Amino acid sequence: MTFSTSHLPSADRRRGLFIFLGVAYIGMWAAMAPLLVSGYRRGDAREGTGVLEQVCIGAAMLAPALAAILVVRCVERSGGVRDTLALRWPKPWGRAVRACLMAFAVPAGLTAGALAIGTFAGRYPFDGMHWQGLGSWAAAAVLNMLLSLPLFFGEEAGWQGYLFPRLAQDGTGRKLIRAYVITGAAFALWHLPTLLMGGQYPGRPWYVSVPAMLVSCLLVLPVFTWLRLRSGSVVPAIIGHAFVSSVSVDMVARFADSKAALDPLHMSMAGWPGWIVTGAFVAFLMSTGRLRPSFYPARTASQPASQSSCDPQTGSRVK
Repeated sequence: MTFSTSHLPSADRRRGLFIFLGVAYIGMWAAMAPLLVSGYRRGDAREGTGVLEQVCIGAAMLAPALAAILVVRCVERSGGVRDTLALRWPKPWGRAVRACLMAFAVPAGLTAGALAIGTFAGRYPFDGMHWQGLGSWAAAAVLNMLLSLPLFFGEEAGWQGYLFPRLAQDGTGRKLIRAYVITGAAFALWHLPTLLMGGQYPGRPWYVSVPAMLVSCLLVLPVFTWLRLRSGSVVPAIIGHAFVSSVSVDMVARFADSKAALDPLHMSMAGWPGWIVTGAFVAFLMSTGRLRPSFYPARTASQPASQSSCDPQTGSRVK
């Protein structure tokens, strides 16, 4: 897969990166300002969010997409926003369906693995499989995830649509690793305002939650990138991110003892059990070359597979 950024002048690329990060971070802090000023703190993982919290979170999640669109239109001026940020469905439709199902199945499997590790370690209060009501819960969880997709579009249009391709270009080796690390770190530190309020790790001080978020994002970002690379579209990454941040969190609460305290650091994708299973999966992707853009056919999300051919010298697919 060839990212469409190698033709950009290096000065425009650097300026665009700084503007993108500045707008994305300023947007996050501005959106969270009402909660920070009010002294809001989340002290329990079962605690819900009020209307003000939801509005602030929704506004913050749109900031990376707005930053990416601003840079593409006003700095790079290199093409349409949808094509440049890979915001099109994979085609043909069979490929799109498979890519979206993978975006469900992989996070679900990783979450189940994390809960199993937490249970065997004695840190997750597993309450058994209660089949009654499971179907209605699953339907409600998936519906809630689908309704939240526009918000996660706001994040992944920035991180996977803009930032990672600009850092990776078509590089390999250290350059590619650097792209994963910088994107993952930017993704994690962008959450700093919510971490200070106990958003992802309720009741934990910042010097625990910030390093934990860094580890989580550095591990999960390659999974989202893999979903984006294999499909040629950001859409599966959006779905995968939405699953991890909504259905996965609901799974932790659903299968736990209703009276037990929940600590994400010890029983979720955002905690050490999730780091183990996600790290193992990322190691598999890395060892098989699936985290390299060059592993995939050089086509966009809107191009069917029949439009790509194989280079007889390299064995890679080209247009």
